[in-house]
Amino acid sequence: MERPLTVGQLARATGVPAKTIRYYEQVGVLPVPRRSGAGYRQYSRLDVHRLLFIRRARALGLSLANLKALTAELDSGECLTMRPRLHALVTEQLRTVQQQIAEFQLLEQQLTQVLQRLQTAAPAPHADGCRCLDSDTPEDQEPLQHPSSIPWKGEAMRTSTLEPLTMLVQRHVKIV
Repeated sequence: MERPLTVGQLARATGVPAKTIRYYEQVGVLPVPRRSGAGYRQYSRLDVHRLLFIRRARALGLSLANLKALTAELDSGECLTMRPRLHALVTEQLRTVQQQIAEFQLLEQQLTQVLQRLQTAAPAPHADGCRCLDSDTPEDQEPLQHPSSIPWKGEAMRTSTLEPLTMLVQRHVKIV
């Protein structure tokens, strides 16, 4: 019979902090472990493999809510029944990452254009303030806003230069 692992031993075996292990138990991603007579958590080698699966899935960006459903299927011991759901989740995550990459590439282009303009062009005087961050392309230009429509602290800014980053941050917040 194998000797049970403590939370510290499980943490060392998987590279997952003990605090995170306790959190995963609290939210239902890991089952509540059995306890020793002294009240210490006791884990098995199966728990090591389950936590390594969770760690890898989190590294791939899968949400805890999705992992909770997946790990419930792990309890049945059948990887085969879980694979279609896992395939769908990984496919969805790949699409999300590809979209984020495209948004970052657009942001990179815009930042490169602005940086190039800042390094080469002399500032032109504008009656309506500094236009150093404006886009080179007319389709990226937004109409002038009335001062009352300018966002306050905590509101999302919608300017051509920051739009991809704002959308990315908003999308990332929804994912997590």
